[in-house]
Amino acid sequence: MITKELLTNLFPNLEDGLYEAILEHAEIKEIPAGTPLLKVGQNIRSTMMVVEGTVKLYQENEEGDEYFMYYISPGQACAVSMVCSFQSEQSQVLAKALTNVTLLTIPIKYMDEWLSEFKSWHYFVIKTYRTRFEELLKTVNEVAFKNMDERLAFYLKQQVEKFGTTLKLTHQEIATDLNSSREVISRLMKKMEENGRLKK
Repeated sequence: MITKELLTNLFPNLEDGLYEAILEHAEIKEIPAGTPLLKVGQNIRSTMMVVEGTVKLYQENEEGDEYFMYYISPGQACAVSMVCSFQSEQSQVLAKALTNVTLLTIPIKYMDEWLSEFKSWHYFVIKTYRTRFEELLKTVNEVAFKNMDERLAFYLKQQVEKFGTTLKLTHQEIATDLNSSREVISRLMKKMEENGRLKK
C-alpha cells in the first residue's frame, strides 16, 4: 500500500497536490529480482520512481560484456526514462531489478503537466538529472584515470554504502560490473585481504 506518508518520507519537499497527483495517476508495480526493466532500443513512455529495492543501470557491448553505471535506490527516479520519455527517444542503456523492487511509473502525459503545474516536480527532475550526471562523471573518472585496483576499491566502497558491510557478490559478478576478468578481480581482492582492507 502506497500512502502519502510513505511518499513524503521517500520523496520529501514535493507539494501536497503533487503527492495527491502521484497517488492518483501512478501505477504501482511489484517487480521480482532479475527482471529487465529497460532494454536498448525500447520506446519509453513513462518514468520510474523507486519505492523499495534497488535497480541497476548498465551498458552492454556487442559481445555481451556488461559495464555497470549506477544504482537507483528508494526515493530516487530514473533519469534515463525521464530524458527518453520527454524527448520521445529510445533507451540506450539497460536496467534490471537487482532485488525485488516496488516502482511507481508515471506516464509522460502527467510528467509534462506536472512540470508546469508543480514547481517542486520541476526541481525534482533537475535534481535527478544532476545526481545522475555527477555519478556518471565519477564513473568516467574511474575508468579513464585509475588502475583496476583503484576502480575495484571505489566499486566496493559504493557497494558497502548501498548494501552494508556484508556483500553477497561473486568475483564474477564484480568482474562483469567492472568489465574485467574473474581472475584479475580474484587476484586484486586477495591482495586487499592480505593488506587488511577487506574480510571474507
